[in-house]
Amino acid sequence: MQLIVVSNRLPFELSESGGRTRVRQSTGGVATGINSYIASRRKESADFNYKWVGWPGDISPEKLQKHMGVASETFVPVFLSPDQMTKFYDGFCNKTLWPLFHSFPMLTQYDDEYWRLYVEVNIQYCNRLAEVIQPGDIIFINDYHLMLLPRLLRDIFPHNQICFFLHIPFPHFELFRLLPGKWRADLLSGLVAADVVGFHTHEYREHFLHCVRRILGYEHALGEIVVQDRLCQAETFPMGIDFDLYSSEPFASAEPAAGGGLRKILSIDRLDYTKGIINRLEGFRLFLEKHPAMHGRVQLHVVAVPSRIGVDKYQDLKMQLDEQIGSINGRFSKADWAPIFYQYINLSTREVIELYRSSDIALVTPLRDGMNLIAKEYLAARSDGTGVLILSEMAGAAGELTGALIINPNSFSEIADAIKQALEIPRVDQIERNEPMRAYLREQNIHIWMHEIIDCLNETQQRGTAERKKHLAFEVEQTVLDSYRVAARRALFLDYDGTLVPFAARPDEAVPDQRLYTILQTLIGNSQNDVYIVSGRNREFLGQHFAELKIGLVAEHGAFYRPARATEWTPLVPAGAEWFSKLAPIIEKYHRRLPGTTIEQKERSIVFHYRRAQGDLGFIRERVLELYDTLLQFTASMDINVIQGNQNVEVRNNGVNKGVAIMALARNARYDFILAMGDDTTDEDMFRMLPATSHTVKVGRARSAARYLLRDQREVVPFLERLAAGR
Repeated sequence: MQLIVVSNRLPFELSESGGRTRVRQSTGGVATGINSYIASRRKESADFNYKWVGWPGDISPEKLQKHMGVASETFVPVFLSPDQMTKFYDGFCNKTLWPLFHSFPMLTQYDDEYWRLYVEVNIQYCNRLAEVIQPGDIIFINDYHLMLLPRLLRDIFPHNQICFFLHIPFPHFELFRLLPGKWRADLLSGLVAADVVGFHTHEYREHFLHCVRRILGYEHALGEIVVQDRLCQAETFPMGIDFDLYSSEPFASAEPAAGGGLRKILSIDRLDYTKGIINRLEGFRLFLEKHPAMHGRVQLHVVAVPSRIGVDKYQDLKMQLDEQIGSINGRFSKADWAPIFYQYINLSTREVIELYRSSDIALVTPLRDGMNLIAKEYLAARSDGTGVLILSEMAGAAGELTGALIINPNSFSEIADAIKQALEIPRVDQIERNEPMRAYLREQNIHIWMHEIIDCLNETQQRGTAERKKHLAFEVEQTVLDSYRVAARRALFLDYDGTLVPFAARPDEAVPDQRLYTILQTLIGNSQNDVYIVSGRNREFLGQHFAELKIGLVAEHGAFYRPARATEWTPLVPAGAEWFSKLAPIIEKYHRRLPGTTIEQKERSIVFHYRRAQGDLGFIRERVLELYDTLLQFTASMDINVIQGNQNVEVRNNGVNKGVAIMALARNARYDFILAMGDDTTDEDMFRMLPATSHTVKVGRARSAARYLLRDQREVVPFLERLAAGR
């Protein structure tokens, strides 16, 4: 087994210039963090193996091979043509996904050619990975450049563990839906093919789950999505840093002199419009205007790291930044002092740490950011506990670093006031603020982050394995059949819709066929069997379609029952549905709003069916959830239940319960074999009420109290045939 790390780029970039090959190590937090984790694992275990797959830079394969040597066994290059880099990387990645996911829809471009190249490059990565992946390898895919890759790999490697981690925000549905329909569906289908999809914050995870439900139609339970015959777990993993790397060397710091001493404020970012650099400068300008006494005593050190030079918006931003810094320095500079010291440069990790340690304040004010590791690195580097972090509430890290001065990056006055406040915080108070955050960062470091992801992968795999063990097939089915054969007295409780018959567009079209009649007749014909259909259907429907069978019937989820060979129905709950008239107008309103829906009024309940609802799937689901919430609030003080079923919402009298009904039927019987099958949430009452030795079967992949499962309704009738035949 080995870890396969996949990212857009390798953790270094090679380029050719003037006949020489240049190597630049990545200084990004993600590459640095994963490299630290790998180094730690290799130190712990000689058996740890890994490969890193990504673009090596603008270099020919021949030159790369010559330069890398033995490293080529570890680093697997994916070569991209200039056209691919222009349309895939500069195009779809950074002109479509990046601005949209960071809440800049006005900067987003929707170009079919960009999308075509995005698909092409993801396929190219898949083909390259297919050359190196072995059974048992863990595949760790990083970021928005490769969102289609999990789906592509899953088709080739169905049993390998795949994790996808998104290092940028996942947008709200109203933003994500701006993508053309095929694009957004394909991107989500790509992600849910992973075993685990990771996000930095709970907010991004919830946005993703909401989009999956609205666009793909997959519901979730605590982030677990059932996708065909497998599970996908969406989870939050706030990324940490290599705390020891940034804090290992102590440094000397002193209390600033009361009357002077230049105080340094650090602003360091990739040059990107999402980082809020322009707003930051405007906030600093306002600070200088409001506090002339601070002139000559404070300096803003701006480090802009070159980024995406081929994208027009970034070139415009560079020009705007140069002009703004020139304007502020031109207005406020003195002979011996400039308010801003500016560098447009790539720095090594060592140089960045030195900057952190020489800066009294870190000004980190992104307009939107997935996490922002700079904020964490600054605190870690301040090993004496001093320093003040000013942090945007729009950064993912804001929820963790609660001791920072939190500001809104769109407010110049909040930035200016925070700078003034930071300069006035005494040393002892700085330490008091920072130590809890530093202790948290020390514990929640990059190694813990990776371990949590691997643990989640293993847990998801274990749940999938446990589910396969519950599947009513092969040895598991044979165990049930053997128990049936040797039993002297048997009870079978069978749900109707979604279990004995498939769902139909209209409820009255879901009628039993001759094959089902024959199976039920065989089961009933055995004197050792008591067979009941336990359904949400009304007693008129059940009586009409099963009149010729001497079978027990339970109607309206337990409101009425009719024993086998009987003709009269017995109510299990008292009559009375005064609430019908109060709720009917609410349900009617949503019926009008959603064409294709139907309202079924029974004797003890009302059911709102939306299986045939017309319109956008997401809109339908939102309206149904709205109806469900409205009914819950309206009935909070009433003695009734509101239940979400399989594409229906049902309101019924309290006490109506399939579990109570079957216990009433079985009260005086001594069964040594009990089988209960159902697909709906209403069948869970039945599963929970039965003895633990019962053979309870969930039809479908949702979580259930049942002992066994069948993956869908099509597996039910063949199983009952084998049961009836005693095979």
